[in-house]
This record gives sequence, structure tokens and C-alpha cells, in this order.
Amino acid sequence: MEKATEPRRSARDRILDTAAELFYRDGIRAVGIDTVIARSGVAKMSLYRNFASKDDLICAYLERSGEGYARWWQRMADRYPNDPKAFLKGIFVSISHWIAHPDFRGCPFTNAATELRDPDSRARALAVAQKRAVRDRLRAMAVAAGAAEPDQLAAHLQVLMEGAYAAGHTLVIDGNADAVASAAAALIDAACGTHTD
Repeated sequence: MEKATEPRRSARDRILDTAAELFYRDGIRAVGIDTVIARSGVAKMSLYRNFASKDDLICAYLERSGEGYARWWQRMADRYPNDPKAFLKGIFVSISHWIAHPDFRGCPFTNAATELRDPDSRARALAVAQKRAVRDRLRAMAVAAGAAEPDQLAAHLQVLMEGAYAAGHTLVIDGNADAVASAAAALIDAACGTHTD
């Protein structure tokens, strides 16, 4: 019996998959278009047919990363459908696992915002917009969890999140990745009360 073959991915998907892997692992500025072409196995014309410039490719990478982030957030919401405090705590348990993964290289949006300093960069604007969206999501959950000061809790949690992304490798080396989840739980309990509904 012949083995069923998977349908061949489109050139656009192959380019974007390759760029996503390289941008995340090696950094956006370090990866040139020629490297993406060589690794993806597509012709240069094919790349420029799908992406007018490297900036367009970076934007597509960040947009796809944003879609992945939204799916993760929804999976977490589905896990804690009626318990916003547990949901917020679960987010940080998940982050503590992510930063302990051997392939972890930081947050793709933080990395992009750090690398792309031009204030007129469309890709930088996407990265910054993602961070604002995260703050809005955290605030909405802080309100749902009954935080006395939801703006403050959202700000504190986002700072903790960014710190975890920045210090991920050193936290893991020192065996302290779980400190992210316990710090978040302490902030959440202090802001929302420790009672259960």
C-alpha cells in the first residue's frame, strides 16, 4: 500500500515558514532575503511575487505570529471558561513552560520592536500594536477577575511578562522559570483578593 503524500505547501507558505524560523532563531536584521530564498527552495521571482520587500515579509511573519498568539490565548480561555483569576494565572504557568523550552528565543514581538527602531516602520508598528493588544486583554481579564485597579494589575502583569521573556534563558539556567507563575499568582491574588467565587 502506498503511503499517502501530504499536499505540497505553496511557495508563499514555504517562504513564510522559512522566514519565521530564521527571523525567530537568528534575528530579523541578521537574516537576508537570499538566505530565505536558499533555505525555502523557491526562486527569487517567486519570493517577490508573494512579498514585495523584506519589510512585507517581516510584516507577514508578525501577522502570522499574532494569529498564533490569539489561538494560544483562546485555548487558555477555553481551559478556564468561568474563572478569570485561574485564566490569568494559567497564562503565566504557560509562559513559564515556554521560556523553559530549548527553542525559546524571546517574544517575537519584543524582539522585532527591539530590532526595528525606525518609528515609521510598519513592522515595528505591528509589534507595538500587539503589545497594546496584550495589555488590553490583560486589563479585560483583570476587570472580569474583580481587580480593584485593573489598569494597574494589567500593567504589572505585562511588565512581569516582558521580564520573563527577557530573562527566560537565565531563569531556566538557575532553575527559576516557575518564579514567573508564582509572582503572577501573588500579584493576581493581591489585586483581586484570594477568595474563590
